[in-house]
Amino acid sequence: MRKTWKKLVAATATAAMLGSSLGAGAVTVSAADDITIGVSIWSSTDVLGSQCKAIIDKAADALGVSVMYVDQGHVSEEVTASVETLCAAGCDGIIICNSADSEMTSAIQTCDAYGVYLTQFFRIISEENSPEVYQTACDSEYYLGAVHEDEVTNGYTLVNLLLENGDRYIGLEAWTVGDATFQLRWQGYQQAIDEWNEANPDDQAYMTDPVYANTSSEEGASVALSLVNSNPDMDALIVAGGGGDPLVGAIGALANEGLTGEIDVVSTDFLDDLAEQLESGGMFAESGGHFCDPLFAFLMTYNAIQGNYTKEAGTFGYEILFPYLYVSSSEDYANYVTYFVDDDPYTDEEIVEMASYSFDDLNTAATSLSIEDVISRHSN
Repeated sequence: MRKTWKKLVAATATAAMLGSSLGAGAVTVSAADDITIGVSIWSSTDVLGSQCKAIIDKAADALGVSVMYVDQGHVSEEVTASVETLCAAGCDGIIICNSADSEMTSAIQTCDAYGVYLTQFFRIISEENSPEVYQTACDSEYYLGAVHEDEVTNGYTLVNLLLENGDRYIGLEAWTVGDATFQLRWQGYQQAIDEWNEANPDDQAYMTDPVYANTSSEEGASVALSLVNSNPDMDALIVAGGGGDPLVGAIGALANEGLTGEIDVVSTDFLDDLAEQLESGGMFAESGGHFCDPLFAFLMTYNAIQGNYTKEAGTFGYEILFPYLYVSSSEDYANYVTYFVDDDPYTDEEIVEMASYSFDDLNTAATSLSIEDVISRHSN
């Protein structure tokens, strides 16, 4: 009954979509199958977002699923509106990022009302910081869970790379206040600083409070310059994330000031020209790299729609914790390009096979992903 009703909604929404009522940023990729999965994403065109879109499109094509995108720019009201849009358009499931905890109550309630499955990628609701939102997720039949990274370890690792390199005064450029992923990365950054200072009382390290740049290159450049001008002893900069564009702006701003290689930059979100930036000193080190969180969120949602994955009542749902890749040389990045950029980390056949996995097997596949894993699968 729910499926029939949703298809009637979809027919109406499709007619509306032809009239461009979905707004800027909404794109539909059609397929013959009767499953439609929506993607609420900060951007489907920036460095990381375009890679996410490419791997989702590949999975949709391999599985015969229709996919619909709405770019929401991580603007809070646009995030919640995107879920309304995708539900009204007849999607059977939605995967979403960015999604601050504060936005997830509305997103979950909307999906519950429409009977649409919802999975987060690159994000997870914080049980500690947002207990009421977390409980809303547990109470929902349609909130499935999250695919995300170990962000505390990510932040901890990046700052330790800087400290081991001799950097002691670190500027912190974030993207959006209250974002759960940034909060976890920040926890890792601070943990590394605190441990260093405790172990080295005569060689103290300092990190600024975060300054927020949202998700644009212009704001990324402005924040980087503000941090430099306000902290003349700064010898390192963390660009916490934001999809890649803030990092592009920050690197460009430092280059314009003649500070390339003088201020060590680390970030999470691989750039298209990361090899050149590592070679020139524009970047010191970076984490990220595999852009496959949305692929596994897509497969989880696909299986729930098919009735293969059933969430246990009263539980948070399914969780996949992805390992990060770290690169700190052009040689490291060359291997990444070979196996993740020049070629896809999964073939169509592998995606179809993974779509039939139990959740435990899917989780194992996700957490095993690495350059070495791809080499072992594609060496022939």
